[in-house]
Order: sequence, then C-alpha cells, then structure tokens
Amino acid sequence: MGVELKNPIIVGASNLVTDIKMAQKLEEAGAAAIVYKSLFEEQIHLEEAELDEDLHQYDERNAEMTSLFPHVEHSGPKAHLIALKKLKESVSIPVFASLNCLYDVSWVEYAKYIEETGVDGLELNFYHTISEGQKASVDIEKEQAEVLKKVKSALKIPVSVKLSPYYSNTLNVIRNFDLAGTDGFVLFNRLFQPDIDIDAEELKMPYNLSSKNDNRISVRYAGLLAGKVQGSICANNGIHDAEDLITVLLAGADAVQVVSTIYKNGLVQITTMLEDLAVWMKNKGYTKLDDFKGKLSKDNIKEPYAYKRAQYVDYLMKSKEMLKHYPV
Repeated sequence: MGVELKNPIIVGASNLVTDIKMAQKLEEAGAAAIVYKSLFEEQIHLEEAELDEDLHQYDERNAEMTSLFPHVEHSGPKAHLIALKKLKESVSIPVFASLNCLYDVSWVEYAKYIEETGVDGLELNFYHTISEGQKASVDIEKEQAEVLKKVKSALKIPVSVKLSPYYSNTLNVIRNFDLAGTDGFVLFNRLFQPDIDIDAEELKMPYNLSSKNDNRISVRYAGLLAGKVQGSICANNGIHDAEDLITVLLAGADAVQVVSTIYKNGLVQITTMLEDLAVWMKNKGYTKLDDFKGKLSKDNIKEPYAYKRAQYVDYLMKSKEMLKHYPV
C-alpha cells in the first residue's frame, strides 16, 4: 500500500487489538502493523434499534407518561473512531482501519471519519454474503468497484480491498479493482459460516479459526498475481508459522495478516515466526525479502501449467502412488 513495514507480519482485524495494552504487546512481539477490527454499518444499525427498543419498552405504561427516559440518540460510529484514534496514538507501528458498509454514501462518509483519526491506511472489507438469488454477480462486482473509486477519490490515505475468493472469476475482479486504483489486496477474507446444533436443533455460530492448509488458496493467487497488479499483495487466512509465511512470500505475497495463530499459540508466535524466517533466510543465503519474494510465482518458474487445473489432473494420475502413503 506504499506504507513501509519493518517486516511482513501484520496483525489482522480482530478483537485482539481492541485492548491497547494487548496491541502494545503485539508490537513488542514484533508485529509490523495492526489492522483495527472492522467497523460494520450493520452493527451500528442493530445497536441503534436495540437502544431505541430498550429506551421505549416502558412507554405509555401510564396514561400521563409518553417516555420514561429523556431523548437519547445512538452515538453511531463515534465510539469506534475514538478507540481507533487512541490505538493509533498508543503504538509506533502503522495502524490500518477496516470498513464494511451497506450504502455508497456510508462508505465515503465513514471513510472520511476514519481518515481523520490519523490511521495509515484503510482496508475496505467487501464482505458480501449472498442470501438471495435475484442480484447478478456482475452487478455486485460493479458496485464494489464504484465504491472503491469513490472512497479513493475522497481520501488521501492508501486504500486496500479485502476480498472473498467466491467471485465467478476472482482474477478478473482483482484486475478491475487494480484498474480502479486500489493500493493493495488482502487475499482472502475468512467468512463466518453458520452451523447447526443437532441436539438443540438451532443455528449456532462457532469460532472460525483457520488451520494451516487454509493458506493454499492465498498461495495460488499470490503466485498468479505477482508482477501482474500494481497493488501490493497481502496473504491472509491460514498463515500459522514461518513455513506458511515463507511459502506465500515465495509465491509472491508482499506481506501477511495473522490472527488465528495468535489465538492458538499466543503473542510469542509472532516472535517465533520472525526468528524462524531469519534462520531460513540465513541458511539460504538471503539478506532481504526481495532476494526470494516471488521466486516461485507463475512468471518465474518454468512449469507452464503451474497454479492451474493441470496440477489437479497430475494428482489424479498419481493416485496409486498416494495410496502408498494413505492406504485405504
């Protein structure tokens, strides 16, 4: 995004960074930057509705009473912005904000408020879950591209987009966002999916932490995009240790975002990843990330079918060999 970082590890958006002392400990552990948890417009609307219901649930219990409380309005995004500003002032590493809105005007309005906090950049969290079939995918993609253009034109700070991998043609969408001027891509969003409690026979929302194998889709797209887009590439989802970090860097990523591995392994995991990266680089004779970043991207390897469907076909052809390792 044009923001210089001391290393490639960014702490992604989560509740980890809502506590200033925790954020400072993340910085001490070696984090190069922090993404503050996302501001969701839906959450603000829900909170407004809940506040209004709480304030007026006893209205008209008495014929002479119209309201039990004085007129109170929901603060909207103010609390979020205040906390974001305090975080920015409490750490010395770059702080990025994350935003998800429902309407075009809200994207621009909230983005301007966020810029005023002094953050180093803004991540547009294009989290769009489809629950109806009437809207064409091309319309959703065009709307998001227009949002990006409007936000970019309204702000001076760099703007990235955090995407899901569930577009009809993700590479084409990324290309269009790149042409629209995004400063970076976060690949990919980990969408929360509902589950069902079969005993209670009701929906539940379990914790959705990633596992190591979840980084493979980021590896694929980092390898395909390296050298092809102007925006920087940040791999997200399934980056748990130095091996995962090195893998996506070799594919072509510029940086990574981590969250789940901190919940699972503690703050020390950031330090461990950086130490293991340094050891690996020393053993390989590398003195800086650019010595190997993108070394195994699609453009830098001889295999013409790398990162394509042919890999899957190749595995199918070796199915007998796989049975030696995984007997049925």
